[in-house]
Amino acid sequence: MATFAETAREIARHLLETPLPRRWSHVQAVATKADRISEAVPAEDRDVLVASAWLHDIGYSPDLVDTGFHALDGGRWLRRERLDERIAALVAHHSCAWLEAEERGLGDVLAAEFPREETAVTDALCFSDMTTGPDGQDFKVLDRLAEIRSRYGPEHLVTRFIGRAEPEMVAAVQRTQRRLADSVAQPM
Repeated sequence: MATFAETAREIARHLLETPLPRRWSHVQAVATKADRISEAVPAEDRDVLVASAWLHDIGYSPDLVDTGFHALDGGRWLRRERLDERIAALVAHHSCAWLEAEERGLGDVLAAEFPREETAVTDALCFSDMTTGPDGQDFKVLDRLAEIRSRYGPEHLVTRFIGRAEPEMVAAVQRTQRRLADSVAQPM
């Protein structure tokens, strides 16, 4: 039987590889990183983390665009397909998406449709996404945020969102780094 992560990889490949090869490169690197850092989350959540990493950007797929907000569109599609509800919510809220939803006038919609969790999994998903560049390269979180601002320009709503989300994104990365350090320090 396939794990959530294996199924998620195939879904993401199908939706992103051909129409959005650059996005597919990013997603592959984010999922690989999530797998590599999975010791930062409880053992029972590791497959959920990696599956969410594979699926976090599927809402960019031209086949799934509805609202134009990829996190919400991806979460909605996962729900329609009756995939795991927690993973759908993690995708819908990944990397402080609730703040971008507010910038888009969709904050109440996102909050009404998907519960937001604040756990080691959400931190590790944010870590994996916000330390991985658009072509899959590794970044420090502040460099990644600068890259996003540069790509979108100073007046874009994504740039405004990044400005609002930066403190929480940096904190999520730092919490994940601490959890990783603690996991190494713990004897097996």
